[in-house]
Amino acid sequence: MRLSTPLNDKSVLKLKAGDIINLSGIIYTARDMAHRRMVELGPPANLEGAVLYHCGPVVRKTGEGYEIVSAGPTTSARMNRYLGEILSMGVKGIIGKGGMAPEPFREHRAVYFAFTGGAGALAARSIKRVVDVFWLDELGIPEAVWVLEVEDFPLLVAIDAHGNSLYR
Repeated sequence: MRLSTPLNDKSVLKLKAGDIINLSGIIYTARDMAHRRMVELGPPANLEGAVLYHCGPVVRKTGEGYEIVSAGPTTSARMNRYLGEILSMGVKGIIGKGGMAPEPFREHRAVYFAFTGGAGALAARSIKRVVDVFWLDELGIPEAVWVLEVEDFPLLVAIDAHGNSLYR
C-alpha cells in the first residue's frame, strides 16, 4: 500500500497492524533531545499530519548541502515520556524500532511504523534529499531535526490508530 505525507485521520484510520506500506513525502528525524526541545520550546515546523522518524542519521556535507549516508532507527521506547505531547502537536505517524505505548496512538489517531534495525543503508536509499535541518548547531548531527524527502520508504504498521499492537 502506498501512503504520502502529510497524513490525515482518514488515511491513518484505514491502516491496520501488520500492513506493509511504502511512505513518500516529508518526514522529520527526532531523538531524545529533539523531543525534549519540542516539548519545551514548541516544534521547529508545523507538524500537522507529520511523520517523525526516531533516527540519528549519518550525514555527509556536500557542495549542495547534505546527504544522508545511513538512517537506521533508534529505540523508540525512550521517547514514551514525550509521546502524548508530541502526538498532540498534530504528528500522525512515528517510525522507529521496538515499539511504544499503544494507548496514545489510539487517543490521537496516529500510527507507529516499524523499520528494521541495522538496515540504515537501506533506509538511506529511500531518502531522496535533505530539505532542511533544525537545531543542528545546538544539538549536533544525530540529535538535530532533519527534514527529509522520502520515496517508497518500506515500513510495517506495528501499532495502529485503534490501539492494536504487533508487540502485544
